[in-house]
Amino acid sequence: QVQLVESGGGLVQAGGSLRLSCVASGNIFAITTMGWFRQVLGKERELVASITTSGSTNYAESVKGRFTIARDNAKKTAYLQMDALKPEDTAVYLCYVNHLKRAGDWESTRYWGQGTQVTVSS
Repeated sequence: QVQLVESGGGLVQAGGSLRLSCVASGNIFAITTMGWFRQVLGKERELVASITTSGSTNYAESVKGRFTIARDNAKKTAYLQMDALKPEDTAVYLCYVNHLKRAGDWESTRYWGQGTQVTVSS
């Protein structure tokens, strides 16, 4: 079992910044990917950013150049720096990890954080 605790959401005006954190704990063997989805009620969940163990990153086109994801493997923590925020960034942000339970695993298990609300006002 892996637990994720995320923090850093809040209310910010357009053009402002927030930094989200996601800390993994529990019975961890190997985390392959960490990242964030975001979700607005009634809409499909959208991948915002992800980062692999080696540091390879992936971003939604809508956030490229504004958001930066980073990872501290020793601390089992990911960070999402969000700059130049727009009202359309308003959502619940859900961190996730893809986790391998043991050596030789052929599939990963996805775990989710509790979510943190990001609200960007005009």
